[in-house]
Amino acid sequence: MIPRHLQIGIVILFTAIVFMAFYARHMRGRVAETEAQAADNRLVAPPVSGATEQVTLYVAYDDSGVLRPQVAHIPLPSGRQQRGQELLRALLQLYLEKNSPPPLPASADIPGLYIVDPGLAVIDTNAAFADNHRSGVLVESLTVASLAETLFTNVPGITRVKILVDGKERATLAGHADLTQFYDSSTVSRMVDQLQSNQ
Repeated sequence: MIPRHLQIGIVILFTAIVFMAFYARHMRGRVAETEAQAADNRLVAPPVSGATEQVTLYVAYDDSGVLRPQVAHIPLPSGRQQRGQELLRALLQLYLEKNSPPPLPASADIPGLYIVDPGLAVIDTNAAFADNHRSGVLVESLTVASLAETLFTNVPGITRVKILVDGKERATLAGHADLTQFYDSSTVSRMVDQLQSNQ
């Protein structure tokens, strides 16, 4: 017969083992949850504070090779840089819709817009925006013109645009549109006018 103090010791040890098993399982679940949260590194845009304004977004239609103005009503902050960022965000949302004229993947993003001097805006796209863009002289030029003309039309004082990919200069958007140059408003406006006359 097993002594009583040994029986009590075995019961306590067994209870401790069961408790430790439940605790280890609970901790594994917490670690998995924490890892999942750490892996989700998408940027979340802060809510925009500002009056809703009517703006003109220039939307590229790749299949017909035209750039069309589209009126939108979006909340815009007063600062030029934040205003430009919201305009590009609204334009990108149009391109990410299911039946968008130029298809872009859901991972495409324009995480940054920087006004470097009073007239120069630097647009920073992510790699998915460029890597998954359709290749071709016209479709790439339409996208560049869409981004630039939207800023030129709605943000006073911007006269030149430079496009980066992941914060770095890239030779082309998807093999054709030159991203090493600065796009000035007069050149882009002439291109937009020419595209509109071809409709």
